[in-house]
Amino acid sequence: MYTVLVIDDSASMRRIIKDMINSIDEFDVIAIAVDAFDAREKIKQYEPDLVTIDINMPKMDGVTFLRNLMRLHPMPAVVISGEGVRGNDIFDDGAVGFIPKPSTGESMLSFQSRIKETLLNLTFLLKRYTLKKPKALVKPKTVNTQIEYKVHPDEVIPSHPARLPGSKVIAIGSSTGGVESLLRVFKELPSGLPPIVITQHIPYGFSNSFAHRLNDNSDVDVVEAKDGMILEKGCAYLAPGNMHLTIEKVGKDYRTKLLDTKKVSQHKPSVDVLFRSVNNNVGSSAMGIMMTGMGDDGSIAMKDMFDNNAYTVAQNKESCVVFGMPMKAIQAGAVKDIIHLDEIAQYIVEFSKGKRR
Repeated sequence: MYTVLVIDDSASMRRIIKDMINSIDEFDVIAIAVDAFDAREKIKQYEPDLVTIDINMPKMDGVTFLRNLMRLHPMPAVVISGEGVRGNDIFDDGAVGFIPKPSTGESMLSFQSRIKETLLNLTFLLKRYTLKKPKALVKPKTVNTQIEYKVHPDEVIPSHPARLPGSKVIAIGSSTGGVESLLRVFKELPSGLPPIVITQHIPYGFSNSFAHRLNDNSDVDVVEAKDGMILEKGCAYLAPGNMHLTIEKVGKDYRTKLLDTKKVSQHKPSVDVLFRSVNNNVGSSAMGIMMTGMGDDGSIAMKDMFDNNAYTVAQNKESCVVFGMPMKAIQAGAVKDIIHLDEIAQYIVEFSKGKRR
């Protein structure tokens, strides 16, 4: 695991870059800094394996800081900045990588891909640096020999299964490999289906652009979920990258409700939270779909759905990028049918027509 210090004066950009880097298995953001002077202290404290540097910063610009860093404390540094004109110069100043910030119209998924590609290409250099780097003054907060406490969905949304069936709702959960897999499914879906709610494990800043991408490649109207939206036929609602998506029944309508609480099953948004809310409000009229992903998020609440006579399916091992979440749901006895990725759209259509139970 390579530790990273993110330096940027923009709070939103710090959060986006942090989430993007943390989504890469080999990397962990150990600290963030708002300017060069804050960064200098954080480097002394944590001795990260890599720093990312913005060019436009208050007090001291990124180029000056980079030059000072290379003179006083040489270490791997990647410039992440909107100033593309410095792309060549910063290598002369000692940077090992340059990543332009997103241009107008560029999706966050594209930005994430560029960050991931750059950092993974630097692992050979980081491996050499970690063998000789100075020791940190403080132990990294992310280094923890204890097992992380796993929050059960009961702590956020208690189980109150709906005993009477409501109108149909389709709920989908996915993680690693889910972005491209969901695109394959949605390209095959027709308009006019029951409402679809989706929790895809996705970093903050990506969900809106991914919703647009799904929408542009499907006859289903796909949006990033906002609080209080009425679920409508022919529409799909994607959980924001930093909120739990749930639904609630208000009169005759189902509405979205976003929860800004702790992580559940180690994720936010959590599939367990979404599936639990669907089971609480839709009952046996729901369809639950577990797609590719690492871990076991969703298996607890999918078992609730199964026990409440909802229709549940899981993607098979052969078509999964990671056969983690579907496997755990199958092992929990929460799945009625195990199907290939390319069959999911067909099963959704058949469920909407009452041919799958």
